Amino acid sequence: MISFSLTNQYKLIKLVKVYPIKGGFMTKNEFVKVLAKKTNISQEKAKEFLDATLSTIVETLKSGDSVLFTGFGSFYVSNRAQRKGRNPQTGEAITIPAFKLPAFKVGAVFKEEINKQEKPAPKGKKK
Repeated sequence: MISFSLTNQYKLIKLVKVYPIKGGFMTKNEFVKVLAKKTNISQEKAKEFLDATLSTIVETLKSGDSVLFTGFGSFYVSNRAQRKGRNPQTGEAITIPAFKLPAFKVGAVFKEEINKQEKPAPKGKKK
């Protein structure tokens, strides 16, 4: 297992909070723009960094290892066994082959930050 420790575990979470995206999701290009702005680097360098990070995660998983970002979460491969199924159109019995499924398990700090409730403003004292 390869392990990386984030110097600031909330950086990505704050990145998304500071720059909300309309439509409910952030595209890769939008993410690159935000990453470039937050790190004061060019968008080209930010894209190179993101591409290198993602390809390193893929290569690590392909080699059979996991990637752990302490507090954020871990990427790993789940092995799914061969099983029997049915073709929904014909009802014919089929065999679904075994396969590897990349997966992500959320870390405690990330989960807590996402589920953190905004505290209501304190009420004034009653007279």
